[in-house]
Parts: sequence; C-alpha cells; structure tokens
Amino acid sequence: MRSFDWVIYVAVLAVFVWTMFAQDPKADAPEPAPAMVEADGPTLPPPSPLDEQVLVQVNEPKDGIGTAFAVNKTGQWITARHVVDGCNSVGLLVAPGQYVPVESIVVDPDHDLALLSTGRSPNPVKFDLDSPLRIGAHGYHVGYPQGRPGEVATKLMSRSKLITRGRREGAEPILAWAEIGRTRGLTGSLGGISGGPVFDNKGEVRGVIVAESPRRGRIYTAAPTSIDAFLTSLSVDREDGPTEIFEEETYGPMSDNARRRLQVVKVACRVSP
Repeated sequence: MRSFDWVIYVAVLAVFVWTMFAQDPKADAPEPAPAMVEADGPTLPPPSPLDEQVLVQVNEPKDGIGTAFAVNKTGQWITARHVVDGCNSVGLLVAPGQYVPVESIVVDPDHDLALLSTGRSPNPVKFDLDSPLRIGAHGYHVGYPQGRPGEVATKLMSRSKLITRGRREGAEPILAWAEIGRTRGLTGSLGGISGGPVFDNKGEVRGVIVAESPRRGRIYTAAPTSIDAFLTSLSVDREDGPTEIFEEETYGPMSDNARRRLQVVKVACRVSP
C-alpha cells in the first residue's frame, strides 16, 4: 500500500474515533423521573414486631453528666429521662463554671424523655418531627460525651425497640444510627451525650439521644413521634431558632456554634444532698 493511502486511512479512522468519543455519553440520556429520585435510601418503614431489641439496665441514680437542648425561649429544655430521673438537683452549664439550677423536671412515663424548666433559654433549636426519614440519611449527634464538647456523625440504619429493665421497666420505639465519624479525637464511650439532639443536614432536630452500643458503633435516639407526643401532651411551645447546614466536612464547627449559642448545653445531676 502506498504511503498516501496510509495517510487517508489514518485520517478517516481519526474522524471515526473522534465521532464516537467526543460527545458526552449521557447527552442523550433522559432525565430520571422525579418519583424515582431519592436523596438517600428508601423511606424508613413503620415499627414492626421484627425490629431489633436493645436491652438497657436502669440502675439506681447517681451523680452524672448529660446533655440537653432548648425547645423555646421561655426556659424549657428536653433531655433523656435517665439523665435526670432521681436527681436531687440538676443544673445546666451556661458559662465556664456557671450552672443555672433547673426549677422543675417532668419525665415521660412511657419514653426516655424529660422536660426541664429554668426560666430562660436564649436560642432554641428547630424541630422537624414530621418529615419522613430515609435509610442512610445523615445525622449529627451533638453534646458532651465524657463531659466534654464532642459530636458524632452517623447514618440512619433502621427502627429498633428499647427495652428497659431494673429500676424502670418498659418498651419504646427508637431509631438506630450507625457511626461513621467523630471529631475532637473522641474515643471510647459516648457517656454524657445522652439527652443531646441529632441534627439533620438542614440543622433541624430529628431525635433525642437515649442510648449507645459502643461495641457495634450504634447510637439510638427517641422516635420523632415519641418526642412530638411528649411535648404536645404538656402543651409546650416550640420556637424555631437559628439553623446551619451540617455536612461531614463541617459538622464540628456547626456543633460548636450550637453549643456557643446555648442551643445545646451540659446537664449536671447531683443525687447526694
């Protein structure tokens, strides 16, 4: 074959290859139907008798630390019942070394929830207890694990059932979250984060932390319906406070902001007189 023929052959082949690969392979692909697009996974199913059971032993109360967060500006805060149940005095940390005494405590008889009253709270959180949750949705758990500021990133796994035995017995629906990250070099148990909020990506509260399983890397929160029913039964006003976008890269600073605004505070329980 003459050299001129080779030049023509190569030129034709080059045009053919360019035609095949120069266009975006998705240029002609139809847009997915809106009904088929999901931000995370499938919608969290309703409670089932087959839900995982989480057993917790409730012992006699003792001095300890937990977390609470503001519901409104009139001084009402929500926490986990086991953080304050049986305490002779409870205080909320509002400044270094400065605790505000809790004036009254109302515990939920059916769930691990409690309402604290102090008279004032500057910045409440914003709740979202109505929107459907999806499997795989991100959650950001903020509080005072081990008595220090700290936070954990998770993804929603499933529904579970909390079974309590000992000083208090009962069963209640909860949500299970799988831990995917921590900040501040936090290791070991998350004791002290109980009662804290779990924020979604929009910075809205979707649950209250009630238990953990360190061995399995799980955090459990009260179901949104339980929180809504508890606050509604007490006619508690909910005020929308400031929110920020939570992301895996920025949830540490966003958590610090929530604590700095006193949306999220440390709880100190004293049992001894």
